[in-house]
Amino acid sequence: MLNQIAPVTKAPREGTAAPGLDTNSTKKKPGRLYVLDGMRLGAAVMVVAYHYMGFGGWPRPVGEIFPETFTTASYGYLGVEFFFLISGFVICMSAWGRPLKDFFVSRVVRLYPAYWFAVIATSVAVTVIPGGRSHLPWNDILTNLTMLQEPLGVAPVDAVYWTLFAELRFYLLFSLLAWWGLTYRRVLLFCCVWGAATILVAPAEPGPLKLLLMPEHSWFFIAGVAFYLMYRFRPNLMLFGVVAVCYCASLAPTIDRFKRISFAGDRPAWPVLVLLAVFFGLMALVATGKLSGMQWKWLPIAGALTYPLYLLHEFIGWEFFKYFSAAAPQISPWTLLTAVFLGMLVLSYLVHRLVEKPLGRYLKRNLARI
Repeated sequence: MLNQIAPVTKAPREGTAAPGLDTNSTKKKPGRLYVLDGMRLGAAVMVVAYHYMGFGGWPRPVGEIFPETFTTASYGYLGVEFFFLISGFVICMSAWGRPLKDFFVSRVVRLYPAYWFAVIATSVAVTVIPGGRSHLPWNDILTNLTMLQEPLGVAPVDAVYWTLFAELRFYLLFSLLAWWGLTYRRVLLFCCVWGAATILVAPAEPGPLKLLLMPEHSWFFIAGVAFYLMYRFRPNLMLFGVVAVCYCASLAPTIDRFKRISFAGDRPAWPVLVLLAVFFGLMALVATGKLSGMQWKWLPIAGALTYPLYLLHEFIGWEFFKYFSAAAPQISPWTLLTAVFLGMLVLSYLVHRLVEKPLGRYLKRNLARI
C-alpha cells in the first residue's frame, strides 16, 4: 500500500507482438511517475481525515465536534483501497526486470525503517502523553517490530498496521511470480488465476488459503497489476476487461465493510461506488499515459511523507486530541486538529530524512551482501 515509486519506462508500443515479449534489454533510461507520489499522499490524507474527523479519538463524539465535515470525512477510510490499487501498480513496476533478491531487499528497505521508528514512537507517546491510552506489554511491542503481529495473534501498537500485513501477503504472492519470471502473459495469467481463486475462496470459512488470497482486498491489487501492464505495454480489451471485472467484483466486499462500520446505517452507500470509480479512473489515466506530464518537483516530497504519516498519525494524534481537549479547553478543535496535522507532516519529513534514508542505505548495503 505504501510503496516508494520506482523509476519506470514504457516498453515499445510498435506492433502487436509487444505485449508477449520481455523487452527490458531495449529500454532507455527510465523516468519517474511523479503523479503516483501525489496520489499516495492524497490517499494518506483521506485516511487521516477519517481518523481525525470521521471516526473518533476525541473526548466526545466526533460528529458533534465537526458536524460540517463529519459525513464527508467518514468515507476517508476508502483511502486504504486506493493504496492497495496503487500498490499493485507499483510492486509490479518495482519487480520487473529485477532479480528476486533485489525485489526482497527493496521491500525490506522500504517498509521497515519507518515502521520500526513508528512502533517505538507510538509506544512511547501513549506512555508519556496522558491521553488515556495504555501501551501494550513490552513483549507485544517487540513482536510488533516483526510486522507479523496479526498472524501471531498479538495486538498491534497502532490499528493502522493491519494494512501492512495485507501488503506482505501481496508481496509473497507476487514474489512467487517474480521468481518464475515476469512477462506480459505470465503476469496476466497471475491476475486471472488470483481472481478465479478469490471467487472460489470468498464464501469459504476462514482458513490459511483464504487468509493468503485475502478476497476482501485482492481485486484492488489485481487491478493495479493490470493497470501496470497497460502502462508498460499497449492497453487492450483484455486488460480493460480485467480492470472492469475487478471494479465490479470489489464492490461487494467493500460495501460489506462499509456496512460493518458503526455509522453506516446513517450514511448512503453510493459514495463508496463513486469513490472507487474515481480511484480506478485515476489509475486508468496513469496507465494510458495521460498524467505522465505531471512533473511537479514537490510531488516526490509528498510521496516521501506518505508512509511515515500513515504509520504515525492515528494513536499519537488521538492522544494529543484527548490531552489538550482536557488541559486547554479554550483551544478550538479546528486549531488543535490543524496543529496536530501539521506536526505530523513535519515529523513525517524528519523520519524520512533522519531515519528512512540513512537506515535504508545501511540495510540495502548489508542485505545486498547476503
